Amino acid sequence: MKFEPVIGLEIHVELLTKTKIFCGCSTTFGEEPNTQTCPVCLGLPGSRPLLNKKAVEFAIKASLALNCDIVDYTTFDRKNYFYADLPKGYQISQYFFPTGTNGYVDINVNGENKRVRIHQLHLEEDTGKLLHAGSIIDSPYSRVDFNRAGVPLIEIVTEADIRSAEEARIFLQKLRTILLYTEVSDCKMEEGSMRCDANISIRPEGSEVFGIRTELKNMNSFKAVHKGIEYEIKRQKKVLKSDSEVIPETRHWNESKGITTAMRSKFKASDYRCFPDPNVLPVKNSSEWIDNIKKSLPELPDEKIERFVKEYNLPQYDAEVLTGSKELAEFYDQTVSLYPNPKFVSNWVMGELIGLLNARKEDISCCEITPTNLAKLFQLIDNQTISGKIAKTVFEEMFETGKDPETIVKEKNLVQISDAGELEKIVEMVIESNPGPVADFKGGKKKALGFLVGQIMKETKGQANPQAVNKLLAEKLK
Repeated sequence: MKFEPVIGLEIHVELLTKTKIFCGCSTTFGEEPNTQTCPVCLGLPGSRPLLNKKAVEFAIKASLALNCDIVDYTTFDRKNYFYADLPKGYQISQYFFPTGTNGYVDINVNGENKRVRIHQLHLEEDTGKLLHAGSIIDSPYSRVDFNRAGVPLIEIVTEADIRSAEEARIFLQKLRTILLYTEVSDCKMEEGSMRCDANISIRPEGSEVFGIRTELKNMNSFKAVHKGIEYEIKRQKKVLKSDSEVIPETRHWNESKGITTAMRSKFKASDYRCFPDPNVLPVKNSSEWIDNIKKSLPELPDEKIERFVKEYNLPQYDAEVLTGSKELAEFYDQTVSLYPNPKFVSNWVMGELIGLLNARKEDISCCEITPTNLAKLFQLIDNQTISGKIAKTVFEEMFETGKDPETIVKEKNLVQISDAGELEKIVEMVIESNPGPVADFKGGKKKALGFLVGQIMKETKGQANPQAVNKLLAEKLK
């Protein structure tokens, strides 16, 4: 029997506010444990929460970017099952009236477009962080850092539209890109500001009935999401093929062992025992406020891809790569505005620039090269001050130092040799020093010409004008 995976994702994304959702404590990452707390986020008696307006604005902004319908009225509700890492013992969330519903994200899987529906996006407070130490034999203990408790986050819940680990990875990458464009979160998975849970079940191929699902918790990298889901699909298939039943439970992805392990039995919605929080007033999202937030949205990835293809006549692939981050797309846009040759700029950005960034495991924000200096480099090639080959050497120096290309060319004496008299002497010397390849060329072996050109470029340390060299060499060989 063939089985089909059915996958839905729940993504938690910390918002980029300066303070927590219900108090004025800082949200700065990496501070000493429990130094960013107050009576409100510690849940002390007598303290009362006050809603952070910026967090609500960011939740609406993210919902709009994900094509959601926005509610005009919402409440904040208590989820009352026990939270060991929240000092109140419960979490405040939007349970009954989420900010956004009925959205979608379009992804491309193996050349085919697919729509993944967003069930809802709601706002809630993050939990503290449990730090476990010791072992069962050697005095185990846990500590709690409450700096993260109360940091505002959105939870994005998809419909069960995903059918493979690869689709899940592609969706998550696209979602992260969209959220980074809106600047509602830094989406740093390594810092826990974007985390993913996956609900996974399998069913006989062609069946419309969902299987029994398990939830895979807190995966914080694209690699973990892909591998964790793949493993869980294989595990569930093995269970069903042995005539057993999948147990509905929450499971943990063990990165080091490459397996999932059981954590606890799966909660039902009724287990949350939700009711409106009496200390947080309901919120009315006016149509005027929503419209103003909508106007503040940037050009999003799909819109930018469409514009790059139409306006710059770029291939779809180029447009998708160049819009992979907002900063990279802006860098490309600015460079083209200064040097209006879109495909030429695209080739350099996708080849030389991204190549160096990937080699150093950096992103465009770390790049020392400015669009202005990159355009100047291309102009030096156009006016034959330097060759294309030398330009790559200059580019690497620009990448390392941030210097402008004219300064580098002058300091390293990299000006292209175009003087016919000077080149003629070098061409004659190379012809005289390589009688074998010259004879081969005259005998009809065209590849010998490339060898001779290479020798001339070697002699001039790559500074000879390639067009002039080819012309002179052809004349001399005749």
